[in-house]
Amino acid sequence: MLRTLLFVHGVVALGLCFRVETLRQWLVDVSVVVAAVLPATLVWLLAACALGRAARRGVPLGAQWLVMCGLGAACGAMAWGLLIVLGQITDAVPGAVATVGSGTALAAAVFHWLRQRTRLRLPAGTQARLAELQSRIRPHFLFNALNSAIALVRVDPAQAEAVLEDLSELFRAALVGSGERVTLGDEVELAQRYLAIEQVRFGDRLKVRWKIDPLVASARVPSLLLQPLVENAVKHGVEPSPSGGDIRIRAQAHHGQALVTITNTVPAGRPRKGHGMALHNVRDRLALLHDLDMRFEAGPIEGGRFRVRLLIPLVKAQRT
Repeated sequence: MLRTLLFVHGVVALGLCFRVETLRQWLVDVSVVVAAVLPATLVWLLAACALGRAARRGVPLGAQWLVMCGLGAACGAMAWGLLIVLGQITDAVPGAVATVGSGTALAAAVFHWLRQRTRLRLPAGTQARLAELQSRIRPHFLFNALNSAIALVRVDPAQAEAVLEDLSELFRAALVGSGERVTLGDEVELAQRYLAIEQVRFGDRLKVRWKIDPLVASARVPSLLLQPLVENAVKHGVEPSPSGGDIRIRAQAHHGQALVTITNTVPAGRPRKGHGMALHNVRDRLALLHDLDMRFEAGPIEGGRFRVRLLIPLVKAQRT
């Protein structure tokens, strides 16, 4: 809504530049015209929200375009009437045609942007990065996990079975697809399974601390969100260190949002540098799902540690 308001008012303010000679006059005209344009824009946005619900029930695309452009024309006429009352334009036909036509054109532009944004919930670039990320994870992780299970078959069959069960759950989640939305609780469980497999491989070298607030379990996130982050922590914080490392995963409610923090120790000396694909992928998918309501931070902190912080809306999961 904010972007739509800024776009419409920006176009109007730019158009007013053609009819004034001084900055003072332009500011006065903008302040007056906004009084007419703002209500019309808000009415159109309310109608667009209502149409969005109707579109999910199968309204044809052509009908959507017709309705939204018609509403834009109606809102333009509404603005024209308000501008007449404010004494900014006359009731001549050219003024009416210009105002109604501008409303129709702006409605078409905003509706096209909204449709593109909906269609690009998961852009091809993000899909390609996720596919590349998953193909990089699967070979070496699958090899290590299977080797761990084979080594346990004779000495501890129950643990070997647990490793294979955790592995099957990880790949089941990978087959679901990155476009699916799941709860943060599901992602925590998946990350716990991943770290349980790595715990068999690294033993005492891998130290994991969990602190999860049950209140954040219902937050909605893209699937396969935490697993790449904890894998990064293992790969860059535990694996290269002879003495191992420490990983802390914390999730808590924070002012109506879920705050997720993943920190890991970094080995002394020159740290292993990655290409950051997992971090970029997580940030992009969170932005597509929550837009301006999310925050993502990643970088080194004091004490020789690396920290990733996610701040996402805390809402109840909707059952379908």
